[in-house]
Amino acid sequence: MKTTRRFLMGAAAGLALAGMVFGGSSADAKTLKIAAIVQSLNTEYNVLWADAAKAHPALADGTATLTVLDGRQDVLTQSNLFDTAITEKYDAIIFIPVDIDAGNEPIERAKAAGIPVFGSNTMVSNTALYDAYINSNDVEAGEMLAKAVIDKAGPQAKVVILEGMLGQSAQVQRLEGIQKVLKENPGVTILEQNTANWSRAEAITLMENFLTSHGDAIQGVLAENDEMAVGAIEGIRNHGLDPKTVPVAGVDGIKDALEAVKRGEQSMSILQDANGQAQGAIDLALHKIVGDSYKPRAAVWDVNGGKLAWNDGKDQHYSVPWLAVTSENVDKVLVGN
Repeated sequence: MKTTRRFLMGAAAGLALAGMVFGGSSADAKTLKIAAIVQSLNTEYNVLWADAAKAHPALADGTATLTVLDGRQDVLTQSNLFDTAITEKYDAIIFIPVDIDAGNEPIERAKAAGIPVFGSNTMVSNTALYDAYINSNDVEAGEMLAKAVIDKAGPQAKVVILEGMLGQSAQVQRLEGIQKVLKENPGVTILEQNTANWSRAEAITLMENFLTSHGDAIQGVLAENDEMAVGAIEGIRNHGLDPKTVPVAGVDGIKDALEAVKRGEQSMSILQDANGQAQGAIDLALHKIVGDSYKPRAAVWDVNGGKLAWNDGKDQHYSVPWLAVTSENVDKVLVGN
């Protein structure tokens, strides 16, 4: 297997705090305050996550307020947001870290200040720091998208890989899953492998560069998220090729990717349950603060008709299942979304 790897390093984002989104009412002094520090509100999945979190019933009835703070894809910005949450004495913090290692230390500061921290979506390397965390298995997602492309392109395919922001847990673990499948398929050749930083715009440019170098020798695209998958499809189209002839798979289940699946331009989108991850994290936080009398309200839990076992809120880790979306079920998924 032949591999070419180039790393693109982006400049650090500014330190300004931005993108504060509020839910619930702060009129009642007994209302609990939860801060959610997300990666970036410029990514569609983080926006879906924030919208789902704001719809939690506990915000509507005044049990809690939620403040979503935009980390702007920057480690230092997220660290400063932790300082803000600590200073303003939030009752709990939900964290979607930018970096798998750099996120550990801010959690330690919050815990030292007596504030419980809950993980959602991406995670830090020292998961023992979390009071609890809820996400989906990103290694499994990497395996699923690699198998989807190889199933379409064949065991001797020449493929390219579009990675997310280097150092984020989703990038690290999805690549691990991809590499596992590629090891099982030694006939597959990696023509190019590079980061597009979860960005559709960067993926368009990167895919066009790949095509300039390799042309129609590229027989498949493994994109670690749907924004990059959709960008790759656009790059293929811009190069004068029919996207339906190049299998592309991605992760998240964003609307544009689902529409691409429906058109036959994307082989698979692996839907990530933003509602389950976001509202599930709020339930875990409220259970920690209120105690066993708190009853979870997110639809993801088995006690509310979902598939994820609540187990009385005692587990430290909860894994929300993926849903593979293909031409066979995309219409049903689009109706549901």
